[in-house]
Amino acid sequence: MKEERDSELWQQAKARADFKIHLTTYLVINGIIWLTWLFTGGIHRYPWPIWPTMGWGIGIIFNYLSVYRFRNTVEKEYEKLKRE
Repeated sequence: MKEERDSELWQQAKARADFKIHLTTYLVINGIIWLTWLFTGGIHRYPWPIWPTMGWGIGIIFNYLSVYRFRNTVEKEYEKLKRE
């Protein structure tokens, strides 16, 4: 039982660490994209970086929700079914 719980905690810790890496990568890469746009005359042109920022941002939101909000949903349902 303890080994099972340790395994679950390890998976949760790994998922959270992976999310933080994903978020950091998103911020750095999008910062570079926006700065490139800005320094190549972006103020007077169409803000095309909005599209990759929004698309990737949606992925970040779903990643966050799966790691921090809905992670226990399956476990709760499993425990509920075990009790029945």
